[in-house]
Amino acid sequence: MDFNDFKNAFFIGFFMAFMIGPVFFMLIKTSILKGVRAAIAFDLGVILGDITFILIAYFGSRSLLERIKDDPRLFLIGGLVLVIYGLITYLDKSNKKEIEEPEIKLSENTNYIKLFIKGFFLNFINIGVLAFWLGVIVVVGPTLDMQPISIFWYFTTVILGYALTDLGKILLAKQLKNKLTPFVIYKMKKGMGILLIVFGAVLMLKGFLPKEKLNIESLIEKVEKK
Repeated sequence: MDFNDFKNAFFIGFFMAFMIGPVFFMLIKTSILKGVRAAIAFDLGVILGDITFILIAYFGSRSLLERIKDDPRLFLIGGLVLVIYGLITYLDKSNKKEIEEPEIKLSENTNYIKLFIKGFFLNFINIGVLAFWLGVIVVVGPTLDMQPISIFWYFTTVILGYALTDLGKILLAKQLKNKLTPFVIYKMKKGMGILLIVFGAVLMLKGFLPKEKLNIESLIEKVEKK
């Protein structure tokens, strides 16, 4: 892996941390109601859920990826998964209520283990997260020649980017809560959906175009600069 791989992996982790969903709101609400340590315990459970999904996606698709890693149709599969996930995100019309103001003080007997387990299962029951990780592995795995060490460090960097961004969200929970109006939430969900659709479409195009015609790493670098 080179520096660009690590940078792109960190960017994916950062992006994932701002996906609007139940975990996003519960993390902020837990930080407001129960404090930073409780929110970190909850977030560690969420991260364990992501690691579990990554392992399932990796070992579940490894043999297939080994056989077709040089087949351009691989980009069609990975891109299609991301496009579908993006469409689901974009078209989701469920109304998210603003996070309520805390009415109770930090409890001294906060059950951190219970929060950890709650974070794990709240993330694990979302099959869309598995679909997302599957799409990422289908695309990233072959670019790393399916080398276990490279893949390990790539996704370790993704998780690190995700965890550090979540820590920032936890520390800034009050400010985030005040800014998350229904309109802002609606726009964020639409924006995330569009980004996934565009990224998935680019990957699908890569299945048709010669490698020198379309460079995904360059695309990510352009997005980062904006």
